[in-house]
Amino acid sequence: MTQRFKGKTALVTGASRGIGFSIARRLVADGARVCLTARKRDALDAAVTELGGTANAIAVAGRADDSEHQAIAVRRAVEEFGGVDLLVNNTGINPAYGPLLELDPAAARKTFEVNCLAAISWVQQAHRAWMGEHGGAIVNVSSLSATQPAPGMGFYGATKAMLNRITQQLATELGPAVRVNAVAPGLVKTRFAQVLYQDNEDALVEAYPLRRLGVPEDIGDTVAFLLSDEASWMTGQLVVIDGGVSLAGG
Repeated sequence: MTQRFKGKTALVTGASRGIGFSIARRLVADGARVCLTARKRDALDAAVTELGGTANAIAVAGRADDSEHQAIAVRRAVEEFGGVDLLVNNTGINPAYGPLLELDPAAARKTFEVNCLAAISWVQQAHRAWMGEHGGAIVNVSSLSATQPAPGMGFYGATKAMLNRITQQLATELGPAVRVNAVAPGLVKTRFAQVLYQDNEDALVEAYPLRRLGVPEDIGDTVAFLLSDEASWMTGQLVVIDGGVSLAGG
């Protein structure tokens, strides 16, 4: 690992486990100090410990779509680590799993608020507190389901497609000081996605040119690249990370 983020502070949402935690772990390995957010305090405390304690990471528990929680988390990052140079909007929910004809409007509204509106609000908070004056880099975690139909995940995919468009708009509005990109993971082996692979993983991987499902580290490594100066001429882009399954029509 390098120290390419030495002296920088990152804020990662939905970071107590899975993809979010993997992103935070990679950023810490590359020298950043990280503010983790998620809903459950116990899981966040365990994540901080695994990252080496409060010298490397702090945690703020709360709902991703709660503006007061967002303001507190951003303020803590600035007060304790000196800024918010990097932001990763990783939180995503899918309580409306199933066909669109059976979509529950209340669940749909909540999905939209967390997956889309909250991402914008986190950017607003970080920009006002730090990035507007000092610059920075942002990565939004989208989904392969945003680029093609996905059984049971139609509305979730639609919200992630909107997040892709939000990414492009933010990139044009915040440049040149702030870069904004997105990643679209395929099926990654996390608790969030477990129902999609737990009973048929061997059959699923046959559709993947790389013959395996993703793991959180695959996403963490790519996000770290997009946040780094190595990607300094990239903004408004969507990077698909899917083991090649979309090439095979999967």
